[in-house]
Amino acid sequence: MQRQGTPLYNIKAYLPVVESFGFSSTLRAATSGQAFPQCVFDHWDTMSSDPMESGSQAATLVADIRKRKGLKEQMTPLSDFEDKL
Repeated sequence: MQRQGTPLYNIKAYLPVVESFGFSSTLRAATSGQAFPQCVFDHWDTMSSDPMESGSQAATLVADIRKRKGLKEQMTPLSDFEDKL
């Protein structure tokens, strides 16, 4: 919607956090620096994909997080946490 009395437009949209990285620079590049985002957290929502299924969006997200934290990219099996008495 356009703000009355100005040439400015106000656009509201939901953008997943995982897709928001680099959004600001992409938007400014596409608009020659005339547009700028103001991001505000709105709500949580569950992902419908299975993180244990390779190739799914959730599995890719988990692998990226594990890589960033310096953990093994493969999920640790539950048997590694069981008591071996």
